[in-house]
Amino acid sequence: MLYPIAISMGDDEHAWGVEVPDIPGCFSAGDDLDDALAMAREAIEGHFELLAEEGAAIPHANKLTLHAANPQYAGCTWALVDIDITRYLGKAQKLNITLPGYLLNRIDEYVLHHPEAKSRSGFLASAALKVLQQE
Repeated sequence: MLYPIAISMGDDEHAWGVEVPDIPGCFSAGDDLDDALAMAREAIEGHFELLAEEGAAIPHANKLTLHAANPQYAGCTWALVDIDITRYLGKAQKLNITLPGYLLNRIDEYVLHHPEAKSRSGFLASAALKVLQQE
């Protein structure tokens, strides 16, 4: 999932600041832009590990456009951090399902051309998350 991050530029005396608007209390900093991006990933993953331990929901990522329009982030530079949230959703469980052949073929074709889906299971989990986050 792509999480927008707001980056405040640093200077000779200040670190580069990073805030993750979709994750309350998630912020970080780095000595330069590259370091700030790496630290943002660590901050997000740390938050998600704590949420997973508590059995809390993983926040969904809003579109960058939504946050960029917020005056609170005026002057910030934006980036997206890709986080695989499936590792924070609990232990994988085996499931036996039945799907029409045509649909299964389309899923397999999609997975073949989109390595980020990883597998049929990865595709189905991603599709389910998208639908459930729209609620």
